[in-house]
Amino acid sequence: MGRPGRDADDVGHARRRVRRRRHVQGREDMEMGIIGLGRMGGNMADRLRRGGHTIVGYDHHPENSDVSSMEELVERLTPPRTVWLMIPAGPPTHEAIHRLGEILEPGDLVIDGGNSHYVDDQKHGEELSARGIGFLDCGVSGGVWGNKNGYALMVGGDEELVKRAMPIFETLKPEGEYGFVHAGKVGAGHFVKMVHNGIEYAMMQAYGEGWELIEASDLVTNVPETFRSWEQGTVVRSWLLDLMNRALADDPHLERLRGYANDSGEGRWTVQAAVDHAVPLPAITAALYARFASRQKDSPAMKVVAALRNQFGGHPVEAAKGADSPGADVKPPSL
Repeated sequence: MGRPGRDADDVGHARRRVRRRRHVQGREDMEMGIIGLGRMGGNMADRLRRGGHTIVGYDHHPENSDVSSMEELVERLTPPRTVWLMIPAGPPTHEAIHRLGEILEPGDLVIDGGNSHYVDDQKHGEELSARGIGFLDCGVSGGVWGNKNGYALMVGGDEELVKRAMPIFETLKPEGEYGFVHAGKVGAGHFVKMVHNGIEYAMMQAYGEGWELIEASDLVTNVPETFRSWEQGTVVRSWLLDLMNRALADDPHLERLRGYANDSGEGRWTVQAAVDHAVPLPAITAALYARFASRQKDSPAMKVVAALRNQFGGHPVEAAKGADSPGADVKPPSL
């Protein structure tokens, strides 16, 4: 694709600058575009820049962007280009990948670091491959702490493309041997990230249920310290437990929170994948359903349960206005 506004000398000088920069201190730094500079994308761009890479960012919020459009981002990058997507899964990612397919050139590379469904990755990989453009899917974990501590990266795609992007992955991941895996072919990265998030659902649900039971007991007088004591020496210690203790230190009885939990979609995909593969996931499935239940002010299913208990056993029911209704005079059905 032509690159208006830059003559051959400008392009040559830019590429020589990139080559010189890539070999500073024996380390291969890269030039990359990032589309999506929200909490995750913005922090990742910051970590990469601190690591010596040249990042050109585009976001729909102009104040966060280095360029005014995806076209300008592509224009600013030196071929072969690498563009990382950090935008919501579904239609926004579909549209961005379709547009990149139109404006990138053969030999360029797109990395989807959002939370896309692995089935979509396979479609995106095929779409870009037909145009000679490489594609990797990368599940990213680390949240708001990743900028400082590094991100766990789970990548799917061709081995050669993974090697090409390794300087970026090495900078984003935590120091040491852990925090990165080339999980398999296209779709594998987001598949294992999906399962990772399903496990996260179950772990958080277990901590929550344990906290609720301890909080309900008259025997335990120091609930926050109980959980804090588990940070060392127990088999249930984890980073999630550390984060829970931060929350309890700020609000010991969690009185400032409402018991409402959304789901990002990956829990649903995990359960659906379990159905597709005939793999039982009772803990993860129950954790997902618990989140659904948290959004109900008045459970319709429990209304049916209350009505049935009243019908077959004469048990009192709670009226909508809060008054107890008599139920002992209910007659059993004729047999």
